[in-house]
Amino acid sequence: MKRFKLLFMLICFSLFLHAEEKRQPVDYVNPLVGTMSKISLSTGNTYPAIAMPWGMNFWMPQTGKMGNGWAYTYDADKIRGFKQTHQPSPWINDCGQFSIMPVTGKPVFDEDNRASWFSHKAEVAKPYYYRVYLADHDVVTEIAPTERAAMFRFTFPENENSYVVVDAFDRGSYVKIIPEENKIIGYTTRNSGGVPQNFKNYFVVEFDKPFTYVAIVDDREIRKGDTEAKTYHAGGIIGFSTKKGEIIHARVASSFISPEQAELNLNRIRKR
Repeated sequence: MKRFKLLFMLICFSLFLHAEEKRQPVDYVNPLVGTMSKISLSTGNTYPAIAMPWGMNFWMPQTGKMGNGWAYTYDADKIRGFKQTHQPSPWINDCGQFSIMPVTGKPVFDEDNRASWFSHKAEVAKPYYYRVYLADHDVVTEIAPTERAAMFRFTFPENENSYVVVDAFDRGSYVKIIPEENKIIGYTTRNSGGVPQNFKNYFVVEFDKPFTYVAIVDDREIRKGDTEAKTYHAGGIIGFSTKKGEIIHARVASSFISPEQAELNLNRIRKR
């Protein structure tokens, strides 16, 4: 019996060493550390940035309302979207932010109505990868970043009414849906100061499945069938009929320079 226990311990130790050999230093980083903060008490004032080193943009799950500096807090239980951010810390202003959010059931745009309950038990956060289960929509969202873009993977349930919402935020934004190219383009001007007068963050989102539903959002008004809006708060909603476990990919890229540069950044991840 003692020999059996010793052999079992040696096998377990060997498997542990083998697993550790495959891990890289980045695997020991937990981006959620420091996110249980608020104005009155700081435990780090960080957010879970999913990003490449020195990347132009970061991605993050958004639990706070639009404009809230503490966009992700550990004690929150709902996610409103997955936001592209350029904010080093909640204490420093953000600029050029917009978000993406999968929903099911009906097309909704309001950030409170589209929000979904989530649990940290169904959340994986690494600097190079993020995964979470959105319980209200029965959708798994995964994100993998590059320096100027990101790859999203949505695993949908069986549903004739599966959607992805693109929110370009307020203070002046533009969204255009191009169904024949499975694409959404636009820009956001949302910022907290310190940017030039003509500041824009141009973005492009390309899907690998044709749209069965198209709607533009013009200051919270959802206009089914419309494909373009330039307004104070613009957004877009595209939809699909999905099978159980069907995966839909979205490539997202952006640029402070021009829409053409955003497309070039998108082309770089098409080749990967």
